[in-house]
Formats: sequence, C-alpha cells, structure tokens
Amino acid sequence: MKEEWRLLITEDNNAAVNMAIDKAVMVANSEGKILPTVRFYTWNPPAISIGYFQSLVDEVDLDVCKNLGVDYVRRITGGGAVFHDAELTYSIVISESHPEIPKNIMDSYARICGAVIKGLNSLGIDSKYAPINDIVTNGKKISGNAQTRKLKTILQHGTVLMDVDVDKMFCLLKVPDEKIRDKLISDVKERVTSINHVLKKHLSFSDVSKAMKIGFEKEFNINLVKGKLTNEEISLAKKFEKECFLSKEWNHKK
Repeated sequence: MKEEWRLLITEDNNAAVNMAIDKAVMVANSEGKILPTVRFYTWNPPAISIGYFQSLVDEVDLDVCKNLGVDYVRRITGGGAVFHDAELTYSIVISESHPEIPKNIMDSYARICGAVIKGLNSLGIDSKYAPINDIVTNGKKISGNAQTRKLKTILQHGTVLMDVDVDKMFCLLKVPDEKIRDKLISDVKERVTSINHVLKKHLSFSDVSKAMKIGFEKEFNINLVKGKLTNEEISLAKKFEKECFLSKEWNHKK
C-alpha cells in the first residue's frame, strides 16, 4: 500500500499569499496536523522573490516593479532574487524525520529535485541535478530550488520554467554596473531555458502540473491525493500574510 501525501493546486495568488501559504503548511505539518504536502502554484501578478539574506533595495528596482505591476516579497528560504512569471512553482513540506528524506541537506536537495527531473522526463525533457540547487537540461538551467529547515520540518520550493523573459527580469533587478548589463543578459540567455523553448510548443500550467504530479509520485513511491487547505492553515496563512509577508519590516529588512 503506497503512502498518501496531500496535493494542493493553488493558482493565481499574489506573492505575499504564496509565501504565507508555504509557511502555514510548514507550521501545520510540524504540529502533526497534516500529511506531507506538495503544492503547485502560480503568481498573479508576476513577482520577484528575494532570498532571506538579501537586501530588497539593493537587489530590486522597486520603481520599475510598481510601473510594470510586478509584486515583490522576501522568502523564508535563502538564495538569490527570482522573477516569477511564466512558470510552475512547487513546494514540498515534510518532516525532517520522514524516511524518504535524507538527513543531509545536499542529499535531500538531490532527492527532491529528482521528483522534478522525473516530471520533466514525463514531458519528454531529459534533465539532471546540478548541485547545489539547480536542474539543467542540455547544460541550461530550467529549474532553481531553495530549502529551509525549521520546527523539525523541511520546506523546499522551486521554479519550473515554462517560459522565460530575461530582458524583463533584468529591467526589474539592479545591476551594479550598467556597462556589464548587456553581457549579463546575454550570458543568462545562454544559460537559462524553459519547457516551451525545449519542446518548441506551448504547454499549459495544467499540463506541467500533471507531469510534476507523476514525477513526485514516482520519486517517492507515493500517491498524491488532491486536497485543500484546512481552516487552520487558512487562518495561519492570513496571519502570516498580514504580519510578515506584506510588512515593510519583513520585506525591507537588511
């Protein structure tokens, strides 16, 4: 009998809501109230998330974000600034003690990224894990991932690029030296790809989420059963959204 985990599909939330849901699920799981949970989601409006240790004002051009209607938020995970637009974002929340998850952080990255790799494979895309936290196909990045461990619980979330607009991304980010901006943009275009580019056709979020469900089920030998947030998780998410992810204190802290 395969173990059951919960699958959440929550499309079109803003940046603060998305990060608040991830944190709420993490807390609920740490208290033993919910099953291990995999979530697939999108961002509406598009958003930039910065890593926990970054400075928002140093990394992001807030005026351009405002003009283009792009949201922003600080994650509870580390890593760099990420522009979220045409993508599937996944998160997995699971106890550190779960037998399917290696204790070593690097090994756990590799294991969880293995689910995304199997998902991409079911779409016909051959990819591999590139430590510490990337997935590449034909030498180009197609997924970036970040992890945190709190309350004896793992939260890992990451992007699966369905399309990518490097020019738009760089107009939202601050580049210290304008002279090297063009070279940076050119380099990133060479190093980053997307599902639509690789397959030379347009896939929907639904197409990609079905593939990622297959990937997680294969990697962990589980059944992902579609569910919804509990009332307690909804209350927690609203609390975290208001007190944390919408607050200037959180997003602008150094």
